Amino acid sequence: MTQSTGRLPDSSFHGYQTNFMSAPQHARLGHIPPFDTEPSSPPIYQTTAFDIADLDVLAQLHTGEAKGHIYTRDSNPNRAALAESIALLEGGEAGGTFSSGMGAIAAITMSLVKAGEHVIVGRSLYGITLKLMARMEKNFGVRVTYVDACDVTAVAAAIEPDTRMCLVETISNPLLEVVDVAALAAALGDVPLVVDSTFTTPELIRPLEQGAAIVLHSASKYLNGHGDVMLGVAAGSLAQMKMVNATAATFGQNSNPFESWLTQRGLRTLPLRMQQIVSTTNQLAAFLADHPAVNRVNHPTLPHHATHEVAARLYPNGTGGIISMELKAEGKPGVSRLMRAAADIPFSPTLADSRTTISHPATTSHGFMTRSERADLGIRDELVRLSVGLESADVLMAELDAALHASLETTSE
Repeated sequence: MTQSTGRLPDSSFHGYQTNFMSAPQHARLGHIPPFDTEPSSPPIYQTTAFDIADLDVLAQLHTGEAKGHIYTRDSNPNRAALAESIALLEGGEAGGTFSSGMGAIAAITMSLVKAGEHVIVGRSLYGITLKLMARMEKNFGVRVTYVDACDVTAVAAAIEPDTRMCLVETISNPLLEVVDVAALAAALGDVPLVVDSTFTTPELIRPLEQGAAIVLHSASKYLNGHGDVMLGVAAGSLAQMKMVNATAATFGQNSNPFESWLTQRGLRTLPLRMQQIVSTTNQLAAFLADHPAVNRVNHPTLPHHATHEVAARLYPNGTGGIISMELKAEGKPGVSRLMRAAADIPFSPTLADSRTTISHPATTSHGFMTRSERADLGIRDELVRLSVGLESADVLMAELDAALHASLETTSE
């Protein structure tokens, strides 16, 4: 009997044994056998596809006789769970998940509208939404009419025989103009009203209950709440969402399992986060409205805001965590001084993180527009958008007070 030396046999090459285990065996490692106890937290189904026993089961999956999934681009347990959660929160029959908020808007538009048909779009929307509509008009022959979505009469007047959709935001980005969803839905009649409720969440308003056909969110924002996913969601009728989800699967606009799981986790704390954020935001809006370094604050809780009365009627629990303000300091240099001075409130081209952030619409969301086009929408270079997070109001007021005073100082320029 030969004693082992601990060395690999002669078949090894550079320290690796070539005949130790065959490649097929390696490829089959890691699968977890079934077990009888339930996990306390939903598992992540990070898989491209699902194993199917035979063609009979495959046929049953296609018809719905068997429950299961085939290919993650079409369906996945984490995506299905999130879609169901959104439908429940919004009061819809069905939901869907998408690669981003813009993916949701694109999938909805391509499902409801064909080339040559007409859509009505709120003129004061997120800049990239406006950019998408311009692309739909230029590249796909969709006719677009831009209207003041707060003017119900103007929306009704824009309806044409082939109008297939009206797209608005519950509260516009970045001027925070509040639309009357129920009044718009009534004025549109059979024209589907699609509402982007990213700023407000189902904690503050449920557009489907007020007559909207489809509600959508950039779930990267409040629904997730931690600034670590890129994902969109929507809810509506079973027939509409079946069509939208099929479009998204065809065009590869669906979300992935991990980010769906992260967003589902975020939903568990949504009521607590929104309650804290709304309270802090209301305090900050009042504070900033009286600040000597600020020309104007846009927030629906303030009496001077153009849609204050509508907001008071529709939003008894608050209007979310976004404030925009025009600085007295002139132009981009003043904005840069503010950002440098507010070192603990970082610049971010997004919103609704757990921390408070600052953004500059003229160079981010609406940066593709000309200065004249932005001015027509009320977006000046001095406009700053504040996304309020979970910090205390006292801390934020002290930091913003110092930064706003610094914005007026020109000696360091």
